[in-house]
Amino acid sequence: MGRKLSPRHRHQRHRRGGIRQSPFAQLQNPHPPVEILSADELESIHRASLEVLENTGMNFLLPEAREILRRAGAEVDKSGARVRFDRALVEQAMASAPPVFTMRARNPAHDLIFGGSHINFSTVGSPPNATDLERGRRSGNRADFCDFLKLTQCINAAQFTSGHPVEPVDIAPAVRHLEATLAMVELTDKIFRIYSLGRQRVLDNLAMTRMVFGVDDAGLAQEPRVYTVVNANSPLQYDAPMLWGMMELAARRQPVVVTPFTLAGAMAPVTLAGALAQQNAEALAGMAFVQLVEPGAPVMYGGFTSNVDMKTGSPAFGTPEYAKAALIGAQLARRCRVPFRSSNVNASNAPDAQAVYESQMSLWAAVMGHANFVHHALGWLEGGLSASFEKFILDAEMIQMMAEFLKPVEVNPAELALEAIEDVGPGGHFFAAAHTLERYEHAFYQPLVSDWRNFETWSEDGAADATRRAHRLYKRLLKEYRQPPLDPAVREELHEFVARRKAEGGAPVQ
Repeated sequence: MGRKLSPRHRHQRHRRGGIRQSPFAQLQNPHPPVEILSADELESIHRASLEVLENTGMNFLLPEAREILRRAGAEVDKSGARVRFDRALVEQAMASAPPVFTMRARNPAHDLIFGGSHINFSTVGSPPNATDLERGRRSGNRADFCDFLKLTQCINAAQFTSGHPVEPVDIAPAVRHLEATLAMVELTDKIFRIYSLGRQRVLDNLAMTRMVFGVDDAGLAQEPRVYTVVNANSPLQYDAPMLWGMMELAARRQPVVVTPFTLAGAMAPVTLAGALAQQNAEALAGMAFVQLVEPGAPVMYGGFTSNVDMKTGSPAFGTPEYAKAALIGAQLARRCRVPFRSSNVNASNAPDAQAVYESQMSLWAAVMGHANFVHHALGWLEGGLSASFEKFILDAEMIQMMAEFLKPVEVNPAELALEAIEDVGPGGHFFAAAHTLERYEHAFYQPLVSDWRNFETWSEDGAADATRRAHRLYKRLLKEYRQPPLDPAVREELHEFVARRKAEGGAPVQ
């Protein structure tokens, strides 16, 4: 991956698993980012964040992490977990964070660039339930987990995995990280994620990553090949398992996506400005910590501020407040000169109109804010409690449309079509014009799910709505899935490692 499509090929459609879809490509946003805060307003939020870190501070629940911070000059409570940061320490640490980095997949065609104007879409990560039209909502399991991975490989819009697309709860927690990572490596050849759920799990998965790429620890540190997403336990706290992940990945210069989960009115102030000040404080503390562990290690600023329904306390996603917070979060990340992570989220309980219009709010904010990593981009449903097979396909359609929207409009003599206009003249039509016949196959976006037939034809063919068509398409893709090649020696080494670690009991349950 990482290549740009030439003008001659950029309208071509690729068939993956027999499905006509847009090609896998490194996407870039040619438009200026939408910025809804002035420079002064943005600076006010940033200064407020630094005041929070200086005066209130954050809890770091891992003694080893507090010792790193103490040696770096942070003020660490002698009898507790509280750490306070001088603003100069934060700014000095953040100065070493890279603004752009490239992640390597085991298939180089699926490498991706994070930062600048590049935008990348990942699958949903970590819902406890799976759902589809036939079988309804059920607990996450190995079979559905693997089916989502197969769809990830088949769908070009799914550029990389965000960990477990649904949690396979039928795999014992002590060994789940081993079985799940093995499946991610075998069933896809795209970038994958490590979960920061304690030191041993991280070390196991880093060992598997080294096997996949045929490198030792020093070789792994040469290029980003695997990443983790770390959530602050808002408000103002980092838990020990997450901190272990940050430390182990940073030491090997693998990317850490630091993402506070700040719900305005619940885990953060009810005002957007206050919630974003807290988000920024938590993000700065986490990213600065990574830099203090290993200066220059890749980090990403994750924004996940939304609001709750004040009548029920339920999280709301894809709201106007969420969209504004995402745009401002991107501004704050650019101020820090680091890549930004946003999400494609909604609060609908079904893959229906609500799911789509809330997702469109989320996607537009991510795209026009210049997010570099759109997390949960395919399959998120029910506020993140379910992974939907139909929504996965509907999201792929929306992402393809976004990608098409990002392509620049060509303006040149051939595109201006003056000869065609002259040939057709007043009162004619362009269906049979030579200009049209030369271009019609690739002139316009061709949909994955949308049905553009007239009402009569659609009705006679069963009157299937978009959700039903998405259901049929996901079923077809699973039937046509082909596993990507993997070096037999690497496969054997991975299976031997997993078998040995399972025999040893896996990792302790946190």
